[in-house]
Amino acid sequence: MQPKEDIFSPEEKLDFLRSYLELRRQTRTIISDEEFEKLRVIISDATSHDQYGRDKHGNSILLRNLNTALILSKEVGLERSTLLSILLYNVVAHESLTIAEVEDGFGKDVANIITHLLKTESLYTKHATVQSDNFRKLLLSFANDARVIIILIADNLCLMRMINHHPDKEYRLSIASEASYLYAPLAHRLGLYKIKSELEDLSLKYTNREVFDSIASKLTQTKAKRQKYIEAFIAPIREKLLAEGYKFEMKGRTKSIYSIYNKMKKQKADFEDIYDLFAIRIILDTPLEKEKADCWRIFSIIADMYKPNPSRMRDWITIPKSNGYESLHITVWGPEDRWVEVQIRTKRMDEIAENGLAAHWRYKGVKSESGLDDWLNNMRDILESSDDKEALELVKDFSKDDYDKEVFVFSPKGDLYKLSKGATVLDFAYLIHTNLGNRCVGAKVDDKNQSLRYQLKSGDTVVVLTSPQQKPKQDWLNIATQTRTKQKIRQALKEEENKEAEYGKEMFFRRIKNRKIEPDESSLMLLIRKMGFKTVTKFFSAVAQEKIDVNSVIDRYIQLQQNGEEDNIQQRSAEEYIQQSVTTSTKEDVLVIDGSLKDIEYKLSKCCNPIYGDEIFGFVNSQGGIKIHRVDCPNAPDLRGRFGYRVVPAKWSGKQGSQYVVVLRVVGNDDIGIVANITSIISKENGVSMRSISIDSNDGLFQGHITVMVSHVPALNALIKKLKTVKGVKNVERSSE
Repeated sequence: MQPKEDIFSPEEKLDFLRSYLELRRQTRTIISDEEFEKLRVIISDATSHDQYGRDKHGNSILLRNLNTALILSKEVGLERSTLLSILLYNVVAHESLTIAEVEDGFGKDVANIITHLLKTESLYTKHATVQSDNFRKLLLSFANDARVIIILIADNLCLMRMINHHPDKEYRLSIASEASYLYAPLAHRLGLYKIKSELEDLSLKYTNREVFDSIASKLTQTKAKRQKYIEAFIAPIREKLLAEGYKFEMKGRTKSIYSIYNKMKKQKADFEDIYDLFAIRIILDTPLEKEKADCWRIFSIIADMYKPNPSRMRDWITIPKSNGYESLHITVWGPEDRWVEVQIRTKRMDEIAENGLAAHWRYKGVKSESGLDDWLNNMRDILESSDDKEALELVKDFSKDDYDKEVFVFSPKGDLYKLSKGATVLDFAYLIHTNLGNRCVGAKVDDKNQSLRYQLKSGDTVVVLTSPQQKPKQDWLNIATQTRTKQKIRQALKEEENKEAEYGKEMFFRRIKNRKIEPDESSLMLLIRKMGFKTVTKFFSAVAQEKIDVNSVIDRYIQLQQNGEEDNIQQRSAEEYIQQSVTTSTKEDVLVIDGSLKDIEYKLSKCCNPIYGDEIFGFVNSQGGIKIHRVDCPNAPDLRGRFGYRVVPAKWSGKQGSQYVVVLRVVGNDDIGIVANITSIISKENGVSMRSISIDSNDGLFQGHITVMVSHVPALNALIKKLKTVKGVKNVERSSE
């Protein structure tokens, strides 16, 4: 597998050679020398034809495939077909090798996996962002073979490792959100905890580098102290286990940076206040038949030394998790009066915990095709199951029945939309945008012309065709199948009637003016009622459509005025008048949405209170409105992760807006006059005003939340800097409350 000289940088070439040799060592027992040589020739030939260059983001495709295979081999431990599939996939994708040739040269199983990889890749080519419920449902359906999901997880981990120094920040954020929302939960579901933890850590690193570096630094600083405590804790346990003749390994495992960050958020605590930063793991080397008894014996020994907390015990030995995880977790009261988590398991259990369900296959010695099928079916059941309450909510709502009741179609840009089964082209057009639906005359579905009535199928790519002369029609209500579509059609018909009424009204009063007649509202209302119209709108609409003769109506109107005929007219309801809605905005245009769009209605989100100068993004809500969030908003990872397709770029323009709400969190000593000093500084600051202040005092310390109005980020930073100089103030920071 000799690469061309110019497809790698010097660093990449070293990485390639190192990974290549390691992969060969790892796979020598499952891929023969003859088969590996055949593989090398195929890839070398593809490389010479420039089919292994770089993707559109500058990543080396060959290096990515090789390292993905290495991750599969080292950290998942899968069999021959899976490894060959990832190495041959790109050659087949570039049509240098056909699926039939793969089947002849490497077997039907490899060909099947590559077929499903190509099918799932088609989703990515149509849909650039994967953070949607619709995408993940289709992904699981298209993947079919659980090994395809595992390849995608390993490939995502490989990509996350590669983009550490990638210059495109938005690209890093996109891949990190994808990992956090889609692939880390899938890894969790399959019991690939080691991969899951690395994906979560890397995701945090790319989305919130400051927090990641802070926690990593503090872990390094406290490492020696933590190690000293662990040694003191395990010393008496080690002595007792050795005395009883057990073979074992003991170690302290520091929790992942991501899990520590989650604890800090959940407990609303600082790093220094998190005590369970690590867990003690005891790994027994014991025969299979003695595993349970020995684990419980170890529990008994520890419970004699340290007081256990019964409410925090987790027994996954008696009843393992659905993803195969087995371990006994206990929490005991250790030295220095702190709780310590202890995990008791065997070597077999530990490998399954680290490498997931793939380890089952190795331990059970599955070699027959039927045995491997059983293992894969078990993984498929876990991916689709909804009863594991501990699993993240990625695929809990997925089932074949649900999928059969829905259709998933693509827009020309590749956005994925979900509709109920039976949905038509007209339903899709209105789902995209009301104006698109109003002007719809049909569609191109996978490059074939289709009518409004065409019922869509999953996987269709739909290009809506429009005409400026098209208008909504009454019979469209019989074509639409979605309730929301019918509501939009009714609204459009009503708006169309209102437009006609406006035209009819203008025509009617122009004719009256031409005949030098004085308009009289009461006479007109009486005439409209006498003519049988329920509303003014319907009357003027009939005038516009020439359903009634305007001159005849005006003659009757004159007659009413001349006769002085006036009836006691009942109080009119609002619907008798044509409602005119004029949208005015005095708000200064301080934002540019999605690159160049201005004059768009938006709201500043209250969850993070963005102000002029903050790094921001827009989020399109379900009603079509746009809310502006700070990039570091607490909800940003969730919004990008779950609804990445709704995120739009936003930036402040050259114009500065008025004042913005900011909440400051101030912590300090509860000294006399400290609050007065703080409020005094705020009152003297130009362009800053205080709206409210709340102070909580406890044990000589106070914590306050101060709501102020500022005009931009520099003014806020200047205020924070001055407040920090107040004697007794320990910290001032911007709060998201």
